[in-house]
Amino acid sequence: MQWNSVVNKVTPYVVKIETPDGHGTGFLCLYNNDRTFCGIATALHVVANADTWQQPIRLHHHPSSQVAFLKEGERIIIPNYETDSAIILVWLAQIKEFNLPQMLIPLLPSSTILPIGTEIGWLGYPAIAQHTLCFFSGIVSARQERQHAYLLDGVAINGVSGGPVVHSTDADGVQIIGTLSAYISNRATGDTLPGLSIARDVSHFHDTIGRLNSLEEAQRKKEEQKEQQAQPETISLPSDRPNPTKA
Repeated sequence: MQWNSVVNKVTPYVVKIETPDGHGTGFLCLYNNDRTFCGIATALHVVANADTWQQPIRLHHHPSSQVAFLKEGERIIIPNYETDSAIILVWLAQIKEFNLPQMLIPLLPSSTILPIGTEIGWLGYPAIAQHTLCFFSGIVSARQERQHAYLLDGVAINGVSGGPVVHSTDADGVQIIGTLSAYISNRATGDTLPGLSIARDVSHFHDTIGRLNSLEEAQRKKEEQKEQQAQPETISLPSDRPNPTKA
């Protein structure tokens, strides 16, 4: 697989997300029908505190060298606590200097499950090089259906959370299969050894895209989800696995 061409295609869609607590990564995943606002997909834990405490967030779009500062009332965050996923809805007028691509990279269909052994890649802004978009690759080690997740044989570093996880084939081209969520270190011997990364699938994004027609509907959906979901202190994993470290 020619990963350099995939990276060149995906890079214009990627943004760095800064909050008062740190930073993560996100990517363009939707436009509404009249192109008045767009959605930035990310991992929920990247923006959860900023959303809860009504704090500002800042979006960096390095391909255009532009930055957008968004106060609490200038965006809507639609969360899903079960899948550590979120979409930030932003008025396009606020980020028009980003010159985001008009055509979206398709999301993997909800009915499609990548088989074990599939080669995939992901992009993000790691804390050790937080101003540089970095590329990583690995193999699908397992599918966790209940967690809407893939376990990946590959590296995840703080700051890459929320970055797009992608796959490409000759038939379908580049598709986004999910967002990077966490890294599970192997501490079975007492030492920190290489572990597995977790990528959450695109189910929350498909669900949100299918229901959004206006910012008003987005706000109603957010309030409904708050009533239906109780935010857990940590994102649960099967009890026979060690706790993950957020990427």
